Amino acid sequence: MNLKESLKSKLSKKEFSLVPRAFDQIGNVAIFSEFPKELKKKEKLIGDALIKTNNQIKTVAIKTEKHSGKFRTKKVRIIAGEKTKETNYKENGVTLRLDVEKCYFSPRTGSERLRIANLVKKGESVLVLFSGIAPFVLTIAKNSKAREIYGIEINPTAHKYAEENVKLNKVKNVFLYKGDVRKILPKLKKFDRVLMPHPTDAASYLVLALKHLKKNGILHFYDFQEEGSFDKAVEKIKKKAKGKVLRIVKCGDYGPRIYRICVDFRFEKVI
Repeated sequence: MNLKESLKSKLSKKEFSLVPRAFDQIGNVAIFSEFPKELKKKEKLIGDALIKTNNQIKTVAIKTEKHSGKFRTKKVRIIAGEKTKETNYKENGVTLRLDVEKCYFSPRTGSERLRIANLVKKGESVLVLFSGIAPFVLTIAKNSKAREIYGIEINPTAHKYAEENVKLNKVKNVFLYKGDVRKILPKLKKFDRVLMPHPTDAASYLVLALKHLKKNGILHFYDFQEEGSFDKAVEKIKKKAKGKVLRIVKCGDYGPRIYRICVDFRFEKVI
């Protein structure tokens, strides 16, 4: 029996029609992004029903604020189940521990993380900017033959979980730095591949990132763009660097006709 079927006899016809169909599941925590105010008095009933119909879910929450602030975190409110926002999430052979409220993480980009790992060649030195709890870092470490993977994250809580996740996954070729990319990156060397998985603000870090990319190295630049306007992301790169666009990849929906995209770019030099 699924969630909707289990609620059919417990809600009015109108209430039943408003029950959200979609939610994100991060480990054993389910999060509804949108929850109708008309169902406010039935939140716990619906949350309990979700737990009963899905034995992998132990906690049900509602997102009360969108991702915002320097750390790109969101606010959630638990409506049913265990009173914890901490969980373990598994993807691509990697286990990730996190607090779903204090750390930015999207389970929807797991296939993109694996795509990047599959592109990494043996012996590469890889840098992940805005590395969070280390999902890109660890996916590359576990699914490629990279020589080393570096990550930089400004959120101290996310960085703490990243360090824990490195130990949890028993990898040895990962190096994590806590702090502002602008302060840390100038102290580091150049890399064969640089990832910029921060679609809302990656462009402001482009010049700095390119200065730490080897000639003929690969840049993975993430951006939000409307359908039909993906070339705008390419223009952001080409204003700063010479090189070749290898591909443009859709990495998920962000809003109506708006997508998270990745531009894979072979770098020649900073303009």
